[in-house]
Amino acid sequence: MGEKRSLLKEGIVFLCTWVTNKLGLLLPAIVLLMILMIIDYISGMLAAKKEALEDLANCKYGWSSKKSLLGIYKKIGYMLTVLVAVCIDYMIFKFSNELGLDYTSNTFFGLIVAIWFVINEILSILENIGRMGTVLPDFLKKVLVELRKKLNDEDK
Repeated sequence: MGEKRSLLKEGIVFLCTWVTNKLGLLLPAIVLLMILMIIDYISGMLAAKKEALEDLANCKYGWSSKKSLLGIYKKIGYMLTVLVAVCIDYMIFKFSNELGLDYTSNTFFGLIVAIWFVINEILSILENIGRMGTVLPDFLKKVLVELRKKLNDEDK
C-alpha cells in the first residue's frame, strides 16, 4: 500500500514538473486566472445576493441561479479560449522548428490571452465590489472606466 502511494506521489510530482517546464510563464498566468475567476464568481454571487435582498424590500426579486450558471459557462469559455491559444502556440512553435525558423517562445498567444482574461477578471471583481456597496477610490474608478473602454474598443 505504501509503495503504491509513493509511486502515485512520484507520478504527480513528475506530471506537475513536466507541465511547469512546458508552460513556463504561462503557468503562473493560468493559476492567477483561475484564482481570479473563483474570486469573481464569489463576488458576483455576493453582489447579486445583496441586490436581491434590496429588491425583496421593494417587492422585487432579481437574483437568479440561471445567471450563476451562465457565469460558470463563461469561465469555462475562458479556459477553452486559453487552451485554443496554447494549441496555436504549439502549432507555430512545432512548424517553425520543422521549417528551420527560429521561434524561441512557445507560449506567446496563450500568455497574451490569459493576461487579457486576468485583466478582465480584475475589472469584473472591482465592479462586483462596487455593486456590493463598497465605495471605490476615485482614481481606481477612473482606471476602471478607462480600462473597460479600452477593452471594449478592442472587442469591436
